[in-house]
Amino acid sequence: MENFERFIKKTISIDETELKIVLSRCRKKSVPKGKLVLKKGQIANQYFFIISGGLRFFYEGPTSENTTWVVFKNEFFTEISSLNPQKPTRFNIIAIEDSELVVIDKKDMDFLYGHVPVWHEFGRKIWEETTVRMIDQILNFQTLTAEERYLEFVNTPEILQKIPVKQLASVLGITPNALSRIRKNIK
Repeated sequence: MENFERFIKKTISIDETELKIVLSRCRKKSVPKGKLVLKKGQIANQYFFIISGGLRFFYEGPTSENTTWVVFKNEFFTEISSLNPQKPTRFNIIAIEDSELVVIDKKDMDFLYGHVPVWHEFGRKIWEETTVRMIDQILNFQTLTAEERYLEFVNTPEILQKIPVKQLASVLGITPNALSRIRKNIK
């Protein structure tokens, strides 16, 4: 949990008493590679922090899986489009490698918002950062070529090393063949 404590302290100024309350509402969970953390149709009721490993968000298209998001070590997230309205998720979230997570149940997060005033700042900062990431991803799809989008991912070597070409192509919104041509042209 030390990684999560450092992450919290980097995000907000929190005293030790408040930090103990936060950590009392958290638990660690090991997820083996290939295991679903959330399945399409379920309602998200948890927040996650990745201590180690990585997870992939994907949905089933008419002919294939489509990867929409990949998260790795030191990221805090949830499937917000399911959790906040308490609607069934459209996504599957699967471990792409053995992963260690910190889990906070929605009821515990709600408790923290009600009992640890600085926790509101934590939530605000997390969602602002997530919103910026989503806006960047949308703008990249609207304004960059496939090759330029790929070059953006080169700055995140973890993605290139840990997800197969087919899934990377899906994140980029292109076919695996197009990705192969792009990679060949860049070398």
